[in-house]
Amino acid sequence: MNNEGKKALKKLKWQLFLLGKFKIPLIGYTGVRLIELNDETVKTTVKLKRRTKNHLNSMYFGALAIGADVTGGIHAFYYANKHQQKVSFAFKGMKSEFIMRAESNCTFVCKDGKKVEAAILKSKTTGDRVNETTLVNVYNQQQELVATFELIVSVKCKNI
Repeated sequence: MNNEGKKALKKLKWQLFLLGKFKIPLIGYTGVRLIELNDETVKTTVKLKRRTKNHLNSMYFGALAIGADVTGGIHAFYYANKHQQKVSFAFKGMKSEFIMRAESNCTFVCKDGKKVEAAILKSKTTGDRVNETTLVNVYNQQQELVATFELIVSVKCKNI
């Protein structure tokens, strides 16, 4: 990772911390951590602990959804900073499939960064809200796929 990439990762880690502290407390409560970020890929992690467990000692589906939410949306912040654009974004929809119980810490991976960038650039030129579907895969510590999330990210660029 080059120096610019390290700075972007550090900045977004700080923004994620502040977001979880002041704007969306559930992000802070579950302890979602950003571990990798580049133009294509985002990786986050959620630890299996008392706050994220269900009665079966596996990760609660709400904690999985929060991890997918952060992973699927962090590229909007990344590309807004990269293109010096103020972006309003939200999730318009979500489809999930739970394949097996998540009985360990989970890693969330989204490789749709370029799709989010294209949506932001399209919104910038048209001024309209643009929707894009992103896929988030969730893996346990044994690298087994435990869930998939299909999120519809809705972005709109604001005039600065």
